[in-house]
Amino acid sequence: MAAVPSSPSSRAGDWWRDAVIYQVYPRSFADGDGDGAGDLAGVRARLPYLAELGVDAVWFTPWYLSPLVDGGYDVADYRTIDPAFGAIEEAEKLISEAADLGIRTIVDIVPNHVSDQHAWFRAALAAGPGSPERELFHFRPGGGEHGEVPPNAWPSQFAGTTWTRVPDGEWYLHLFAPEQPDLNWAHPAVHREHEEVLRFWFERGVAGVRIDSAALLAKHPDLPDFVEGVDPHPYIDQDELHDIYRSWRAIADEYGGVFVGEVWLPDAERFARYLRPDELHTAFNFNFLACPWDAGRLRRTIDDTLAEHAPVGAPATWVLCNHDVTRTVTRYGRADTGFDFAAKTYGTTTDLALGTRRARAAALLTLALPGSVYLYQGEELGLPEAEIPLDRVHDPMHFRSGGTDPGRDGCRVPLPWAADAPAHGFGSRGEPWLPQPADWGRYAVDRQENDPESMLTLYRTALLLRRTLAGFGDGPMTWLPSPDGVLAFARTNGLVCVVNLADRPTDLPPHGRLILASGPLDGQGRLPGDTAAWLQI
Repeated sequence: MAAVPSSPSSRAGDWWRDAVIYQVYPRSFADGDGDGAGDLAGVRARLPYLAELGVDAVWFTPWYLSPLVDGGYDVADYRTIDPAFGAIEEAEKLISEAADLGIRTIVDIVPNHVSDQHAWFRAALAAGPGSPERELFHFRPGGGEHGEVPPNAWPSQFAGTTWTRVPDGEWYLHLFAPEQPDLNWAHPAVHREHEEVLRFWFERGVAGVRIDSAALLAKHPDLPDFVEGVDPHPYIDQDELHDIYRSWRAIADEYGGVFVGEVWLPDAERFARYLRPDELHTAFNFNFLACPWDAGRLRRTIDDTLAEHAPVGAPATWVLCNHDVTRTVTRYGRADTGFDFAAKTYGTTTDLALGTRRARAAALLTLALPGSVYLYQGEELGLPEAEIPLDRVHDPMHFRSGGTDPGRDGCRVPLPWAADAPAHGFGSRGEPWLPQPADWGRYAVDRQENDPESMLTLYRTALLLRRTLAGFGDGPMTWLPSPDGVLAFARTNGLVCVVNLADRPTDLPPHGRLILASGPLDGQGRLPGDTAAWLQI
């Protein structure tokens, strides 16, 4: 199926309000040099695939110089591409070649912390207590008789402690792994450095920036102990963050760039503050991502999402999975179809056939909703979560949990491109950095691209229709009357989406034509359970 790309000059200004953005985890997308890990050469070779898929932009998880303790989210140098991925010249070519195909580039910034191999942190360790170098981080003396007690009891995002003691006796803060020391955002040099990094990448042609852990940067100056249920939180959603993002927005506006923030907040009003017209353009919608496959709960989540965004005029974002969460077909095939990091465990029973039907229906649901959509690599292939042998696990979440958490590697397994090729066409001469399951070939691109019933064909068709049919994307939606367990809503120009989450078929509303369905209708023209349809009234 031919793609219908839009050039970066078309839909200028507000393209991000209804874009479909494809997330690339570079280490697992395509291996251009055969060394077992994905790289930018591999991505460049597969750009025509992304153009044919029909996406508007590509978001790259970190490709910077990194020890890769946390999958690249431990950045040692923002101006250097990690040699495992290529060089800065390769990144510039990729950005340019993608733009020629109508695909914009979004890079990932990790402002909360850096790698312990970053020049600033190495200098801080060498300089010692009380030095200006240590003021760029959160170094503190410990408590107890000999300073052996951590400065506070903040919980880690990765389990375990948030403090590590250095040989001279001081402790440093890391909300994530010990190899990821938190920066001190009360220091002006930290502000200047990140503003310069933004300019560095905007000047190389990127269209936007995804901000990792966007609500965690600022900390209460006293670093008080965290008390569950007591506000304000000492390191989440501090008011000082908004001045940071206002300064960033001014820079983005100079270049016509956009931001998407990773903002996990339960308070809708606090969440919306980040999306005011002079701050971030968009933020990820984690409530929708984590919502179970349940009609009532999904409808409430959709309503709540649109209501949260309406006061600030920001578009919603819709996403089913990413590089941190259980893949959609696996999650929807389990008894508990929601997502919670704390609930991840080994040996969970999964009905992949059921999960795949639901994932196909969910694809049409998300692509019909108002706003933008994020698609994680391999989602268009219907890839399931893989179980990684214990001796091949990389993710620090697994190790810091004492081995009880399987970690996130299962959704990061290298993609299958060609069923019968070595490494299923990923490009590696030997085994890839994470092992591909034995049945990975059944999901390969070359097995799906000419199959009219495949997940890949469904996504290609839906994305083409979404782009060419006036009425989808940003704009109003109206719920329609529907039976229990069924979601039905109208967009503009007579477009209707119906999703049957019940265990029985449902009649479709009167319509002129069936545009697309995630599965076949039954013999009486009804929509089966776990199936969605787009209609023209």
